[in-house]
Amino acid sequence: MADLTPLVELMAALRDPETGCPWDLRQDHRSIAPWTLEETCELLSAIEADDAGAMREELGDLLFHVVFHARIAEEAGCFDIGEVIDGIVAKMRRRHPHVFDPQHEGPVDEAGLAEQWQHSKQQEKPAGGRILDRIAPQLPALARAQKLTAAASDYHFDWPAAEPVLDKLDEEIAELREAVAGGNRDEIEDELGDVLFVTVNLARKLDLDAEAAMRRVNEKFIRRFQHVLERMEQDRQHFSPEQLERMEGYWREAKQLEKATS
Repeated sequence: MADLTPLVELMAALRDPETGCPWDLRQDHRSIAPWTLEETCELLSAIEADDAGAMREELGDLLFHVVFHARIAEEAGCFDIGEVIDGIVAKMRRRHPHVFDPQHEGPVDEAGLAEQWQHSKQQEKPAGGRILDRIAPQLPALARAQKLTAAASDYHFDWPAAEPVLDKLDEEIAELREAVAGGNRDEIEDELGDVLFVTVNLARKLDLDAEAAMRRVNEKFIRRFQHVLERMEQDRQHFSPEQLERMEGYWREAKQLEKATS
């Protein structure tokens, strides 16, 4: 059984007012939040690369941040790491009665369990406020958009299939074209947002993760653009607007090479 004590003690030493690390002592929840997000993203990259060694390391980095946040909260008299652990254990037991409650007679199939999970979440949420505000605003925009549409779907506010979403996407693109032609920056931004939001909703209807799809296409762009750079250097070409057609050719070449090796 793993013991968090060494990590908790290490964090206490780093935050010791007399002998701790000046950088660690300066931090608060807000200042380390960007690093917490970065470590989460690095873990996702390791998972997608199926790199067990990197996953182990990134999980450690993320766990360090969990303990870091808990230590800051403990110093403020809010809660400690023990309460964090107790809280998540209690919540997961509530949400898995089919595992931990011998008297449970509810569903055991995946559809039924998903409904049970959502019902449990609804019961745990405090009353008041706008329902969808509870979807963490700190999430990356694509991930939050997907969670917002999924939450709305729990209330049956959703398209029945992917095809109507594709129709809606065509409609939003047409409205974006009109906005671009009109030249009003606020309208263009608004319509572009609609296109992105519908695209994210389409990802959900296709049972795809929009954030993962975006990370994947980012990596693809990096690979192909690197090929363009290398080919330009091989041909001793300078980068300029006049070279766009040549670079487009190298881009198409990169796409063909990917197809040939896939």
